Amino acid sequence: MTDLENLVGSWLPLPDVAERLGLDVGQVRRLVQERALIALRFGERGVRGVPEKFLMETERGWQVVPALAGTVVVLADSGFSDEEAVRWLFTPDESLASLGTGVPPRTPIDALVGGHKTEIRRRAQSLAF
Repeated sequence: MTDLENLVGSWLPLPDVAERLGLDVGQVRRLVQERALIALRFGERGVRGVPEKFLMETERGWQVVPALAGTVVVLADSGFSDEEAVRWLFTPDESLASLGTGVPPRTPIDALVGGHKTEIRRRAQSLAF
């Protein structure tokens, strides 16, 4: 397992993403093409999948983290490859502990799930190279 796979932890193959979201695999591939999701190859067989934390359960079922698509675009515009974007989203950042109340986010993806899209996108923009 690569260091990125370990950093992310739990991955879902595209068919599992489709099942969770109530879509067909073609629709999930379209979400990837439209940059609403990032899919990378993982595991020994090189299966294409999505980090599980990119999906969240709501009262109405599973959905893609609402602020993810815009953040992925900001990271791409800042020069990040898909792999680099995933790495940044899952890298622990102690400075995020000051955001919000309750359990502080450990990573940018945790902060997005917690509703801190503006701060995370500001940080992503500052990384442009």
